[in-house]
Amino acid sequence: MKRETLITKTSGAVVPFSEDKLRTSLQRSGASKDIIDSILLEVKPKLFQGITTKKIYRMAFNLLKQRSKHVAAKYKLKNAIMELGPSGYSFESFVAEILKHQGYNTKVSQIVAGECVNHEIDVVAEKDNTFCMIECKYHNQPGTMSDVKIPLYIQARFQDVEKTWKQLPGHQKMIHQGWVVTNTKFTGDAVKYGTCAGLRLLSWDHPKGKGLKDLIDSSGLYPITCLTTLTKVEKQRLLDAKVVMSTDINNDQRILEKIGIKGNRLLSVMNEVQNLSKGEGKGVKKI
Repeated sequence: MKRETLITKTSGAVVPFSEDKLRTSLQRSGASKDIIDSILLEVKPKLFQGITTKKIYRMAFNLLKQRSKHVAAKYKLKNAIMELGPSGYSFESFVAEILKHQGYNTKVSQIVAGECVNHEIDVVAEKDNTFCMIECKYHNQPGTMSDVKIPLYIQARFQDVEKTWKQLPGHQKMIHQGWVVTNTKFTGDAVKYGTCAGLRLLSWDHPKGKGLKDLIDSSGLYPITCLTTLTKVEKQRLLDAKVVMSTDINNDQRILEKIGIKGNRLLSVMNEVQNLSKGEGKGVKKI
């Protein structure tokens, strides 16, 4: 009987390798059955006891990139969001764009007066009769989770801000909401407390079926860090220029020309961007 291959997760836990899980992750990125079968055929012989999920992902990603660049871009979405930068500002801008696609009017990095003190709010969003204070918790390391302390302190800040908002003209009949958005996951206690306190929680996979990943895939709004045809230096130049969304490039290729991308490389990047953006706005999931 063949010995099962044990792999090491980011958390350090050791679990059996699951072909089904790898197959599912590739399917979610839009890879065809033939491509998935060919990737599994190459990956499985290279597995060894204790191999990390990171190494397996890297192998699958490199093989997928050889077959379909825009599908590989979707496959690396989680890591791409972690590449948005240490300051977190790009993630806040990215979240604001996702909300705009949902019909919200948004403002990033706002100083808002509370009853006791002023607060720097990552995103202020408004839609219909709902006014939202949104705090973004960005992590650049896989496996990092947002624990219960985060919704606890954000709820306290929201309550201070809400007291002031309620006194503004026209706000007496408005619904005020506090949100917490993270690019990773919440702990069980964070979800339990946030739900109990009335906060809106949005993480990579929460709420189920309407998490951050689902919203991105259904909207076709991807960060420029997804693009496999750009170098790290080029991505950083775009982020420094406040270009976060791949759709910005799709709408104006001069953005690429300004950072020195021309000729065949320009065509290659634009081709990936256009394929990545296909289906934007179709079957959009609502928050």
